[in-house]
Amino acid sequence: MNKKISSLSIILPTLNEKENLEILIPSIREKLNKLKIDNYEILVVDDGSQDGTQAYVEQIILDSNSVRLLSRTTEKSLPKSIYYGIKSSKSEFVMWLDADGSMDADAIEKLILTISEKQEAIIVGSRFIEGGGYKGQNAEKKLSLINYFMKISNSEDSIVAILLSKYFNKLIGSLLSIGIKDLTSGFIIGKRKYFMTEEIFSRSVYGEYFIYLMKFLNNNKIEIVEVPYVCKPRLSGYSKTSTNYFSLLKLSVPYIRAALIK
Repeated sequence: MNKKISSLSIILPTLNEKENLEILIPSIREKLNKLKIDNYEILVVDDGSQDGTQAYVEQIILDSNSVRLLSRTTEKSLPKSIYYGIKSSKSEFVMWLDADGSMDADAIEKLILTISEKQEAIIVGSRFIEGGGYKGQNAEKKLSLINYFMKISNSEDSIVAILLSKYFNKLIGSLLSIGIKDLTSGFIIGKRKYFMTEEIFSRSVYGEYFIYLMKFLNNNKIEIVEVPYVCKPRLSGYSKTSTNYFSLLKLSVPYIRAALIK
């Protein structure tokens, strides 16, 4: 890495993700040490977990001042948790990602290496450009449909949610037409100053905040660069996304609204 970013805050919004954090946090710290990023913090923004998530993070804090726990006591909200992390962060650069293990340390490294070379851009981890993949399925190593369904069935992810998400993202892209392939990524890094618009997060119900954010950045002529990564199946625990057609269709309404609102 020829250039280095000055400082980095990695935000992990959590709700009952203890087993995943036990793998994810050590792997992130190891990767950041390898990249020689000395000035960093990992912010676990917890939304009232009941599985020992907070106790695990508090134990880590005893041995490391690079990890912080932010506990939310108001209504559970992914976008508001993310903004709370952004607002509480102390670094010039901010990254956030899911805490379920689907975005691993190698994918984090790819985004960091890219932002190090393009420090005024926003870097988005993309499942839907060449080289990317969704829940373990990518262009370089395609599984047969049967084997893929078996792989997902053995994980804690929902096949219904995966299939609908993949094709729903294409629909949103056609409605929005700003050239971004993964409009529901939720995996991003950039300068903190570009994310300090609370309305984007406070107006959102769930993952549609990312659509509002991409529109905001595009309208303000901030460069957005997509970097491919393969989104892996959830390591453990259960997805917070609905798993039946009716609930998913109901959840899709805010996404469509976000794409259509000027």
